[in-house]
Amino acid sequence: MSVTFVPLVPAVAEFDADGRLYSPVYGDVYHSPSGALGQAEHVFLRGNGLPGRWRGREAFTVCETGFGLGLNFLALWKAWRDDPQRSSTLHVVSMEGHPFGREDLAALLERYAPEPLAELGRRLAAQWPDLLPGLHRLEFEDGAVTLTLGFGDAQVLAPRLSARVDAFFLDGFAPERNPRMWALPLLRDLAGLAAPGARVATWACTGELRRALQEAGFNVRRAPGYGGKWHMTAGEAAAEGRVAAALRPAAARHAVVVGAGLAGGGVAQALAMRGWRVTVIDAGRAQGAPAHAGHIAAALTPVVARDDNARARLSRAGSQRALARWLGLPAGAAPRVCGTVQLERDAGRSAAMAGTLEALAFPQQWVRQVSRDEASALAGLPLARGGVFFARGMLVQPGRLIEALLAAPGVTVLPGRAERVERTGQGAGQGWSVRDASGAELAGADTVILANAAGAQAILSASGLLDPLPRVTQMHALAGEVTLVPAAALSGGPRCIVGGEGYLLPDTGEGCVVGSTYVHGASEARVSAEGQRVTLDKAAGLLGGFHSDLDALVPGSLPGWAGWRAVLPGRLPAVGELPHAPGLWLAVGYASRGLSWSALMGDVIAARLGGEPSPLETDLARLVSPR
Repeated sequence: MSVTFVPLVPAVAEFDADGRLYSPVYGDVYHSPSGALGQAEHVFLRGNGLPGRWRGREAFTVCETGFGLGLNFLALWKAWRDDPQRSSTLHVVSMEGHPFGREDLAALLERYAPEPLAELGRRLAAQWPDLLPGLHRLEFEDGAVTLTLGFGDAQVLAPRLSARVDAFFLDGFAPERNPRMWALPLLRDLAGLAAPGARVATWACTGELRRALQEAGFNVRRAPGYGGKWHMTAGEAAAEGRVAAALRPAAARHAVVVGAGLAGGGVAQALAMRGWRVTVIDAGRAQGAPAHAGHIAAALTPVVARDDNARARLSRAGSQRALARWLGLPAGAAPRVCGTVQLERDAGRSAAMAGTLEALAFPQQWVRQVSRDEASALAGLPLARGGVFFARGMLVQPGRLIEALLAAPGVTVLPGRAERVERTGQGAGQGWSVRDASGAELAGADTVILANAAGAQAILSASGLLDPLPRVTQMHALAGEVTLVPAAALSGGPRCIVGGEGYLLPDTGEGCVVGSTYVHGASEARVSAEGQRVTLDKAAGLLGGFHSDLDALVPGSLPGWAGWRAVLPGRLPAVGELPHAPGLWLAVGYASRGLSWSALMGDVIAARLGGEPSPLETDLARLVSPR
């Protein structure tokens, strides 16, 4: 087990003798006895010059230490809603080491949120995420208000945040009760996020704290306190922090996306939802074969690892982002949350997984170990072995999903094959032109995102931009196919996704998809008798002793779908702006996890371009950055 991983410990709802919500871990109450709303308005809003400072702004970002019940967030949200001169968007980043579970939070907000905040509290509780470590993005007011929740130790999370913060709410438990929340390294990390003119406020007011804030990079002073406290602390950041990306003017928000598969669709939707105009260039449509046309169904299942490594963290974040982004799409395009039983290979691996789940301490409603009998009951079919059950496993119809993503208002799809890109303009006005084989321009913009899998490698090479990217140079394409099996051959099919050595998916109405193959060095991706024999054998292996009608099926006679995976070393994608070509971005190398990365990486790019807090920690962003 990695020494860097610390399981998330949820908060426990306890009350002191006066009925106030109390933390037995820190021996302190959660909010002022004089009222949380009054404290939020006096200390954190007025202490940071709000609402005045957000007026006339395109965006305003707040960072908070200590989310608790979210009463500061709710008060801030209400003040923003009530202000006709408010900023166009409000972004809040908040860290919480011991979050409450969804049911506890809902009950506590019903008890403690004053009437002006009650309805907003119910909306917060309705979106509250599973208690998993890392960042969670919640969206309200059609995306105009975002809440990026960091679950975990603030000293670990703060240096992994990417945001331009205009106001800091320092609201941990009292310094003498929880000194780590007021320690100099954490305060320095926060100061590193400061936008020009950033302000800071907290109810705490000791000489030691003021000196620490001064040393960290804040100019602070005592100010009149609230609720019987004589003083609070308020001030300004002494200098601009390390994150200095500026908002792009609305008139310049046009992007060209090359590729209309899962990567390009995720980027296009994320940008369009933020008001961008997006032109998508699609070679598949130029040939009458849109990406994933005929790909009936696929599975989106997160992974777990004993050390909670980068791949596990990214897949967890990606599955949560996909659920939030796609669940409201039209029927057929929206994922079906049916759960996934992931079978273990043998008893030894099953024992190891038991230890992993115990060490990770993830909520059982998100992942739990299941015996063969329980796995079979969940699937509705006798299965070969037990394994783990991911309750949020999703069945997705990729072709329909992509069409829905590209149907977002503001997105235009142009058939055409991009062969190279060229710089246009000079200085600040520099942009990019996307050109076909004849040299004719297909589209141009200040921002171009290559999301066309292995095809991006050829474009970069033809444009003289590949050499500084040794990892991208190693990207290669793997062919693979899946087979569509009549549901009747599987007694109607499984009720949930069954994975392991291969996978077996529930009936879509057209049949059950089984998969998949991995073909190295293939010259074409095609449906074949040999491929169907492999996929049917994998399905039979998942079912163990269950004698279905699979044996009666003739490989080569069934419908199927074949396609390509673009694979990079380490099987992590390459996503981000090219350091040697500003304005040119990559979103490639999604390998077998196009569904896992699509929504998350789209939001990572869109957030960076829009000056929002990133939904991805900086250490993970560095791992997937193009290089």
